[in-house]
Amino acid sequence: TQVSPAGADREKDIIASPDGFGFENPRIIVEVKHRREQMSSQQIRSFIGGRHKDDRGLYVSTGGFSKDARYEADRSTIPLTLWTLDDLVRALVENYEQVDIETKLLVPLKKTYLPA
Repeated sequence: TQVSPAGADREKDIIASPDGFGFENPRIIVEVKHRREQMSSQQIRSFIGGRHKDDRGLYVSTGGFSKDARYEADRSTIPLTLWTLDDLVRALVENYEQVDIETKLLVPLKKTYLPA
């Protein structure tokens, strides 16, 4: 897995593949955008345009996605999943037991039990 350095707006890009270098398929390409505004269809098209036919895409945006952006993702030539901040938090909570220690140190969570 390769993680690019954070850009000016704290965005990161991730390439994950079976060999760890990005040479073997399937490659999972992750684009992370930390913004208040929704991602547009043009931004989704730009992301799709740089992908190979065997790639899988995950686009994470804290600002969410416009209706047109979701339409572009649905008609993408590669499998593409869009995650909002809520989706990211949900995935982290659901898979917290399996994440590595570095992630747990970065995002410490504690189980809380409530009466049924």
